[in-house]
Amino acid sequence: MTTDAPAGESQVDASVATAVDDANALPFVAPCRTLGMWEPIGWLGHAWDDFKSAPRQSLTYGAVVVLLSWALAYIAIRYGGYFELLALVSGFILVAPLLAVGTYSISEQIERGLKPSLRRCFVEERRAFGNLMVFALILMIVFLVWWRAASAVHIFFPVDMTTPDWTDYLQFLGIGSAVGSIFAMIVFAAAAFSLPMLMDREADSITAVVTSINAVLRNKPAMAVWAALIVLAVAPGFALLLLGRGKGAGFALVMALLGITLPLIGHATWHAYRATIDASAWPRNEHLDQ
Repeated sequence: MTTDAPAGESQVDASVATAVDDANALPFVAPCRTLGMWEPIGWLGHAWDDFKSAPRQSLTYGAVVVLLSWALAYIAIRYGGYFELLALVSGFILVAPLLAVGTYSISEQIERGLKPSLRRCFVEERRAFGNLMVFALILMIVFLVWWRAASAVHIFFPVDMTTPDWTDYLQFLGIGSAVGSIFAMIVFAAAAFSLPMLMDREADSITAVVTSINAVLRNKPAMAVWAALIVLAVAPGFALLLLGRGKGAGFALVMALLGITLPLIGHATWHAYRATIDASAWPRNEHLDQ
């Protein structure tokens, strides 16, 4: 009798501890709300408000994108050719969500009523560095596979650079766009909400990516509109890239345009996350209060 009671009590304590742990366990994926088809247009409106509230900080990130793009373009042209540059710029769009992380922080600061500060952006990026590097590794693998696929398209569907007829480019661009869209959809689904969640909550990268993919799949019409808006934002720049290939003016224009559109898309992505994902189960990042 004297030995059974403690054993029974220990079993009860273990059951209680297990129940408490289960109650405190975080879900595998953050729930999402159902979006209206045209809600992404409203995200752009909020993004423009953020851009006007913090133009210097937003354009700073845009300038970083422009300078980095010029450096990569020099390498591509110096050691490759025009179509290597086109493939590089196309692949560059795949890693653009990671470059826009700072704009998520700017929008979060505005949302909290704080004066936007680049210092706080750097604090946020340093805090989330580990998870961001995991995501960056995923994007790097996707980018490298895309680079090989783009090279294969160029090899099997060569284009005569001496012809002025733009119709000769249709086959190359059509097949290249079809192949690229596959990679773009993968990155879009993984990055649509994951990076803002990593900036906002104490969550790991796997949970954030799964949450993002789940939300995209559950809101296909709205996400299709959002993806189309992103394409419309960058498409004029790519058109200029093709039209100005002779003197490099097109590339300068596309990069200058991305220097403005990328911050806008970044701000809109933050508002998309806030409107879609319920991440209240995860502790909120309080580093911005420093």
